[in-house]
Order: sequence, then structure tokens, then C-alpha cells
Amino acid sequence: MKEKSANGILTTTIEKVRDLVDVSTIIGDPINLPDGLTIIPVSKVTYGFASGGSDFPSKNNVELFGGAGGAGITINPVAFLVVKDGEVTIKHIVSDDNAIERAVSLVPEMFDKVKNLKKKKDDKADSETEAAE
Repeated sequence: MKEKSANGILTTTIEKVRDLVDVSTIIGDPINLPDGLTIIPVSKVTYGFASGGSDFPSKNNVELFGGAGGAGITINPVAFLVVKDGEVTIKHIVSDDNAIERAVSLVPEMFDKVKNLKKKKDDKADSETEAAE
């Protein structure tokens, strides 16, 4: 019984995620404008799911199982495909919403700049020392 219950929780969770996310979620429906322009939205979909369960002791020799499952989905627009006169272009969406992500991405660049400044300062001090000798 417990294997069927754990399997059932996982199967149901995966089926629900499949119901929520399909290809049209990632590549959206085309939007046709009167001037012959077609715009197709493109999104990034991130999802995760978890399930778990446990056997419970029973005085009646009955197998007792309890479990749960859940899923989470994030959908972020990332670009638009623009079709005009047989030409396809992509217009990326730049998101500056996440300040922490931007700060973390700048850390290596700032580290390199500080390292280069220190190296220049050390090189200058070495050349001044050599000139004084």
C-alpha cells in the first residue's frame, strides 16, 4: 500500500506540473497586427516539485502512510520574436528588477579592477624604488 501511495503522490504532482506548463507557455501564441507585423512572446519557465511521505506505526497491523506533494512555477518573459515581411528579429527584454543579482554579477569585475589598481600601485612603487637606487 505504501508504495502505491508514494507513487501516487509523485505521479499526481508531475501530472499537475504538466497541466500547467506546455509549449505555448514558453513560445506564446502569435499576435498578428494589422500592418502585417507578427509578435511572438518567448518566456523562461522554471519549475520544481517535491513529494514525500512516511510510514506511521500502527497497533492494528495496518499499514498507515501519510504524504504530500507540491510544485512551484515561475514564468518570466525574456524576448519577443518579431516577424515582418518574411524577416525575423528577436527583441530581448532586459530586466533590471533584481538588484542583488546585478550586484553579484559585478563582484568579479570589481575584484579585477581593484587587483589591477593595486598592481599598478605596486609597480609604480617598485619603479620609484629602482630609480632612487
